[in-house]
Amino acid sequence: MRGATQAKFAAGAIAIALAATACSSSSSSSSGSGSNANGVVTAWWGDPQNPLIPTDTNEVNGGAVLNMIFDGLQHYNPKTGVAELANAQSITTTDQQHFTITLKPGWKFSDGTPVTAHSYVDAWNWGAYLPHAQNNTDPFFTSIQGYDAVHPASGSATAQTMSGLKVVNDTTFTVALTQKFSLWPDTLGYSAFYPLPQSFFTNQAAWEAHPVGNGPYVIKSWTKGTGMQLTPNSTYSGNYKPKNGGINLKVYTDPNAAYADLQAGNLDIDNGLSNTALKTVQSDLNGRYLNQPAGINQTVAFPLYDPAWNTAGAKLVREGISMAIDRPTITKVIFQSTRTPATDWTSPVLGAEGGYSSTLCGDVCTYNPTKAKQLIQQGGGIPHGQMTISYNADGPHKEWVDAVCNSINNALGNTNACVGKPVGTFADFRNQIQNKQMTSAFRTGWQMDYPLIQDFLQPIFYTNAASNDSHYSNPQFDSMVNQANAASSKSAAVSDFQNAEKLLVTDLPSIPLWYQNGTVGWSSKVSNVSLDVFSVPVYTDITVNK
Repeated sequence: MRGATQAKFAAGAIAIALAATACSSSSSSSSGSGSNANGVVTAWWGDPQNPLIPTDTNEVNGGAVLNMIFDGLQHYNPKTGVAELANAQSITTTDQQHFTITLKPGWKFSDGTPVTAHSYVDAWNWGAYLPHAQNNTDPFFTSIQGYDAVHPASGSATAQTMSGLKVVNDTTFTVALTQKFSLWPDTLGYSAFYPLPQSFFTNQAAWEAHPVGNGPYVIKSWTKGTGMQLTPNSTYSGNYKPKNGGINLKVYTDPNAAYADLQAGNLDIDNGLSNTALKTVQSDLNGRYLNQPAGINQTVAFPLYDPAWNTAGAKLVREGISMAIDRPTITKVIFQSTRTPATDWTSPVLGAEGGYSSTLCGDVCTYNPTKAKQLIQQGGGIPHGQMTISYNADGPHKEWVDAVCNSINNALGNTNACVGKPVGTFADFRNQIQNKQMTSAFRTGWQMDYPLIQDFLQPIFYTNAASNDSHYSNPQFDSMVNQANAASSKSAAVSDFQNAEKLLVTDLPSIPLWYQNGTVGWSSKVSNVSLDVFSVPVYTDITVNK
């Protein structure tokens, strides 16, 4: 979610020379003269869409901060993505439906108050309660018994707490799910499941102005539109204690400005590298650059709440549009091979055993301009006469959106069939999507919350799910997801989820574009820079050179 110069596709050929690819991963920097434990790291950032409430944050800018100021029941290993016990001492079950969670004693929030079973149960109940209108409830709490009463699909809530949550004592609570869900414990490292201190419930406005968590960092100051200062949390009891004196997050609305600051030494960490920067970053930074696979995909979604996009003919049009996109060329020329053409809606980091498929999308995701034109004409042409692709103008999207549109235009022999449509800021863009104001295609992407195929499918395509931006609804898909969740083993669940994913090839609520690598460049002032499997810098490991 990170503009760049405009690259165009000429009819029958690419009107841009291939730049030398400079994207091989370097190792994270080594410290030559020791580190300064009190040194502060300055890092790229973008304004979050919403207040930093765990159940209201489902975008990367807010999520990065939440993961610095909170730690959950589980923590995802930065290198492997495997769920490890964090605040939880144990998560046990005898039937995959009823769970007992015991907390490690002694954990505290940064205000000194204890983290208890109530901290989790109260936070989950508050987040799920319909009048609180949180973004991050479906599907994360839908599997808990009583969710339908606190968050009904229609009408008013008939309860304020979920019947499936019970506090046993200060360090123990139980969870009853609506059905068996063998993978459920692995989801509990996601931010929606973070605890909240009593101060949140006592004075929410004050807490939002100065969020209090139980993670490795504390927010010292926060000026929206400018940045945030974080310092190490002296009360943190987890395994990821900061190796620096804090992180200063600096808001940038132009990725090229951030990169200029990085080169000038005014910024230490830039993981919002522009497409322009990717062409020269290796030589510019003398190898202080990392490019590695991450659990991220990029798609173009369609507003299926617009009747013109939700017809049998429109399905053919969407299929034709997908086949009109020259993914291999765009990923090579625009992205300097920091993207890989997508073949499904998940990510290669899952591996075949985790549900990734190199063949699922098949011909639908294969460039075929002749077939593309036939399908679009057969479907009655592009709805409303022209396709626009909306994107947030404060990220590096203009170049690739123009390239995608030019590829579609070339296939159709019409220079105005598709055009890019910039929208001010990321927050403005997301608000338009959530308010169902889109009338044509818009860019979407998914950074996994946890490394499970379920997370790439259910939150995005299940009916009324929180991140279902296209408002896709297929009862068969929902039923198959429910079946997958109830599977007795991970391998069985993965197989069931893959069967559900096959429906997306037919329905195409969104078009897979490419898998995104995580990239980051850093200054000579810092060392030990790495990215986790979610493509987020491992801020706690970064050291400042003496």
